Amino acid sequence: MTIALLILLVVLVFLGIGLYNRLVKLRNNRENAFADIDVQLKQRLDLIPQLVEAVKAYMKHESTVLTDITNARSKALEAQSISEKIEAGNQLSAALQGLKVAVEAYPDLKASQNFIQLQEEIADIENKLAAARRFFNSATKELNNAVETFPSNIVAGAFNFEREVMYDLGADQRATSEETPKLNF
Repeated sequence: MTIALLILLVVLVFLGIGLYNRLVKLRNNRENAFADIDVQLKQRLDLIPQLVEAVKAYMKHESTVLTDITNARSKALEAQSISEKIEAGNQLSAALQGLKVAVEAYPDLKASQNFIQLQEEIADIENKLAAARRFFNSATKELNNAVETFPSNIVAGAFNFEREVMYDLGADQRATSEETPKLNF
């Protein structure tokens, strides 16, 4: 009887160790996924001053658009936690969207080779960011599933693993993305 109990105890200990190690791997995978986003955000932040300078000469009247971008970039640079970086990234994306709208009124700017190159680089980074965000959300979903499902939720609770936030659009961008696009022919 005591041998069976001892064997059961050993099995439970190994099961607990396995579940704990899986949770650690999932948490590290999520953090690695966000590091990929961080790299793309840094590249985008580095391009923004160049973009602002390229646009300044053409857009004398839209200084608020450029101010919004500069302020959003500053907030993104100051962000520390993953949640703060997500929020700052969403604000910067919204500010860049405002720039895209304002640029439409300046055909000379749209034809500028420097501006075209910067726009292409930012578009490339935005595509890489979208892919990195999808990977981050997938890693977050895996971690959240492990934290919330039985029996790993017992180990997760004992070692303070918690449900983590997904990288989402934010309220402003969600509202914009749900608008019907306006087509001008």
